[in-house]
Amino acid sequence: MNVLKFKRLPENADLPLPSYATAGAAGMDLRACIPNGAVTIEPGRIALIPIGFSVELPSGTEMQIRPRSGLATKHGLLVPNSPGTVDEDYRGPVQVALLNAGREAFTISHGDRIAQAVIAPVLKPEIVETETLSDTERGAGGFGSTGTD
Repeated sequence: MNVLKFKRLPENADLPLPSYATAGAAGMDLRACIPNGAVTIEPGRIALIPIGFSVELPSGTEMQIRPRSGLATKHGLLVPNSPGTVDEDYRGPVQVALLNAGREAFTISHGDRIAQAVIAPVLKPEIVETETLSDTERGAGGFGSTGTD
């Protein structure tokens, strides 16, 4: 069954469920759950921000936590392990790691939209060791080996 379940945590008395802003949105908005104040992230620092929910994902999926494009481009607020992964068997409180890569401190208040979550399928192929790999046009070239054009 394709159902995504959110469990409201005791400290979250008022936030709406994570939701999609538009019908075509790939990611749902995650909001900061800081009921007794705000968190200021200084430049170059990382903060863990709770969202006030635990989650039960559909079998065979993960929740990818990604930066919000506006916060990233306007303020340098990034998810340092982007995308952050919430595994389908995790049932603890969901938190978002945020890195302030900007030049000024950034304050997050209760209810602010801080990240987006994308539910994605997870493939689990058989893992084998081999002596050889198939050839490709690119081969072993990496880190810019295909050029800048």
